Amino acid sequence: MCELLGMSANVPTDICFSFTGLVQRGGHTGPHTDGWGITFYEGKGCRSFKDPAPSAESEIAKMVLGYPIKSCAVISHIRQANRGSVCLENTHPFTRELWGQNWTYAHNGQLRGYKKLTAGFYRPVGETDSEIAFCWILEQLRQRYPRKPGRMTSVFSFIASLADELRQMGVFNMLLSNGDYVMAYCSNHLHWITRRAPFGQARLQDADMTVDFQTQTTPNDVVTVVATQPLTSNEDWQKMVPGEFALFRFGQLCLNRVSR
Repeated sequence: MCELLGMSANVPTDICFSFTGLVQRGGHTGPHTDGWGITFYEGKGCRSFKDPAPSAESEIAKMVLGYPIKSCAVISHIRQANRGSVCLENTHPFTRELWGQNWTYAHNGQLRGYKKLTAGFYRPVGETDSEIAFCWILEQLRQRYPRKPGRMTSVFSFIASLADELRQMGVFNMLLSNGDYVMAYCSNHLHWITRRAPFGQARLQDADMTVDFQTQTTPNDVVTVVATQPLTSNEDWQKMVPGEFALFRFGQLCLNRVSR
């Protein structure tokens, strides 16, 4: 299956260290060779880079690693195709507009009976069950909230209930962001870690790379990274349980709940 990577931070932060580990899993240390993508939020805008080539061999991935974009919210994905062909339109993450915001989504898993999900206003561009599920989520939001709600935590709680429905159709691990919040929903495999002062060293599992975050941060920095599997070998990652969702804003956990 695919692998996910997300970040939420209280100051613009580059994700090069974590992304270096992830791209190795796209054809070098892992079998996820069917494309990759990453979206960085910058203010109200976002910039995305995608490539249907394996991330471990992608020249675009090398460019992203050589051009450290700083962001407070990032969503990334490496693909092992099970629904839809290997092509650019089927490459995650997917982004759509809702309430004047860019919503970005990536999914790990495989759904059954997904063609019965009615998209309505939102239409998939590609062929994947993932994108159809994303369009369905956005359509449910659009119908429930014709205008942007004032309390976004309630919105994400509603999204978690929609994810519970999708989990009944198969494996549904998801990352979702509107640039302000980063939501993680677990069906079977998802982990997160929050780094804050006092910072220490971190060592990647998939590459010969160690970073001393104390030399690259201030005492006030808070950065949370979410990944399908832990990316470092010397840190304690929080393993999520099936039906759990976690909501982060500016690096801080602001909502956490488990549905049974």
